[in-house]
Amino acid sequence: MFESLIRDYGYAAIVLITFLEGESIVLLAGAAAHFGLLEVPWIVTSALAGSVAGDQLWYQLGRRWGPRIIARRRGWQERAERVYRHLRRHQNWLILSFRYYYGLRSVTPFAIGSAQVPTLRFFLLNFAGAVLWAFSFTYAGYFLGEASQRAFEDYRRYGLCLLGLLLASGLALRLAARSRRRSKPAP
Repeated sequence: MFESLIRDYGYAAIVLITFLEGESIVLLAGAAAHFGLLEVPWIVTSALAGSVAGDQLWYQLGRRWGPRIIARRRGWQERAERVYRHLRRHQNWLILSFRYYYGLRSVTPFAIGSAQVPTLRFFLLNFAGAVLWAFSFTYAGYFLGEASQRAFEDYRRYGLCLLGLLLASGLALRLAARSRRRSKPAP
């Protein structure tokens, strides 16, 4: 059942989730491709479509309303000015690479739009960055899927040793914590 859900709705889920953020879904989709549930070209295409569409939306919102929103929020003005300074110095590099910085995916296109970066420049650099991102995360997931498959195969051979090691580590940590509590003077 889970496999049929992935096959039936996987690409739509990739588009939707990458529209919002999306590194995790692309990694998981890449792993699913390793196991034969999805196809790499369609994962890349779906991730690219969702990512570019979401970035373009945030950019357009920033371009249209960004300066007014920032002007009304005194605390945002100083931070916005720092972003603008960075944009003036490293505009192309920032547009190409912002999606690799966790948590900045929707904020950065908004700030770039509010800085009135030309639309065509943003689109072209954003598209190029999204292509690199979609390929790199898809293939990273694919190879992580391969590594996890090998790890599970090795687990069958070394599982009891690993379980014993984990239990011994947990017991050692618990004893160390107990020892620290006992040696700590009472307030």
